[in-house]
Amino acid sequence: MNTVTLSRLRRFASWAALALLLAACGGDRAAAPGIADAGGDPARPSRILDWPLPAITPGTSAPDLALAPDGRVLLSWLDSRAGRRHLFRFSAWDPVQQRWQTRPVTIAIGSRMFVNWADTPHVLATADGALWAHWLQKTANAPYAYDVVLTRSQDGGANWAPPITPHDDGTPTEHGFVSLWPQGRDLLGIAWLDGRNTGGDEHAGHGAHGGSMMLRSALFDRGLQPVQEATVDTRTCECCKTDVAMTDRGALLVYRGRTGEEVRDILATRLEGNAWTAPRRVHADDWIMPACPVNGPDVAARGSEAVVAWYTAAGGEPQVKLAHSRDAGDSFGEPLVLDRGDAVHGRVAIALDAQQVRVLWLREDGDGQSLWFARYAPDLSREFERIELAKLQGRGRATGFPKLVVHDGVAHAVWTDLVDGHPQLRGVRIAAGD
Repeated sequence: MNTVTLSRLRRFASWAALALLLAACGGDRAAAPGIADAGGDPARPSRILDWPLPAITPGTSAPDLALAPDGRVLLSWLDSRAGRRHLFRFSAWDPVQQRWQTRPVTIAIGSRMFVNWADTPHVLATADGALWAHWLQKTANAPYAYDVVLTRSQDGGANWAPPITPHDDGTPTEHGFVSLWPQGRDLLGIAWLDGRNTGGDEHAGHGAHGGSMMLRSALFDRGLQPVQEATVDTRTCECCKTDVAMTDRGALLVYRGRTGEEVRDILATRLEGNAWTAPRRVHADDWIMPACPVNGPDVAARGSEAVVAWYTAAGGEPQVKLAHSRDAGDSFGEPLVLDRGDAVHGRVAIALDAQQVRVLWLREDGDGQSLWFARYAPDLSREFERIELAKLQGRGRATGFPKLVVHDGVAHAVWTDLVDGHPQLRGVRIAAGD
C-alpha cells in the first residue's frame, strides 16, 4: 500500500480580494476583520464581534467547527425538539463576504440518532471539494450501544452518499468519540473509540466484565471504501473525546489513556505513512481515576508545532494544562497550568496560528457557569490576554463542549447555553484590538 501524504491546502482569498472587501465596507475593519487584523500588537485587548448563527432556535446543541481548505468556517450541530426526529445540520460561513453561504443544510434525520452532550458529530472538508460527515446511530436498547455512521457529499451538501459504518464488528457496544482529518487530497482519516471487546460494560462496569475500550482508525477513499485500518491503542479511557490536528509530519492524534492501575493521562501518537507511532504521554500527570471523567484533550498544530490542552485532577486539584511541541508531537515541553481550582470544569478547545495560541475553557462556581478565553504566544512563553467571554445560564453537562477555530487572525467560537430551559447555540468572533 502506498504511503498517503497530505496535499497543500488551497488559500481562500488573496490580499487583493480582501482589499476590495475593505474598500466596499468603507475601510471599517470592525465590519470585516481579517488578514489586516492579524499583524497588530497581540497584547492589545481583543474585540468581541457579533456572530449571528444560522442555528439559534431552541433545541440546538452539540456544535462543531472546522476550517475548509478554501477558508470557509463549517458549523455543524444537532437540532432536537420534543415530538420531532433529530436533525443533523450544517452551514458554511464565508469570512471574506462576512455571511453564511447557505441556509442550514440537513445531513441526516433520524429517531434512532444517538444524541449525547459529550459524544458529538462532525463535518470536515477535503481539498478535492468534498464534504464528509459522521454521526452516531443506536443499534440496540442498551444505553451505550451505538455505531459511528459516515457519509460524503461531492456537491456541497445537496446530496449525500448512502452512509456506511467504518467499523465492521457488528457488536451492540459503544463506538464513538470520533476525530476526522484530511489525508491527502481526497482521503478521509477517522479515529474512534471502539467497544467491541467490552461486552457492553464500558460504562456500567468500566470494562471490568469484558475487555477494554480500544482506539481504532481507518482511511476512506472517495467511494467510502476503506484503504487502511489500524488499532491505535488496545486500552483507553472509555468515554473521553479524542482530537486530531495535521502537522507537517502527519496527523497527530491525542486521547485519554488508561493503564491497569487506572492512570488516565493524555497520550499522543502520529500517523507516519501507514503506521501510528508508539503512544507517548503528553505529560506524566499520574492522575489515578477509577471511572471515566468524560473530559478529553484538544490539539492544534501548524507545521511542526503543536499545542495540546487538557483537564486533569491529579492530586485532587482540578486543572487545565497546555503543553507545546516543536517536533510534531514527538515530545512536549513542561506544561503550563492555565487554570486551577474546584471551579474548573475543563472542556477545552484550542486553536493555533503563526501569531498566537487561543484557548477556551469552562468554569462553574456558586454564581453559575462561565466561558473563558485566553491568548498566548505560539510557544506558550507569554500570556497576552485572559477574559470572561460569556456568562452561561446552563450548568453541568447541559452546556456541552465549546468549539474554536481561527482564520486570518480572527477566532470563531461556538458553545451551547440554555434559554428558557432549552439548549441553544451561541457564538462570537474574536479579532485583534484597534
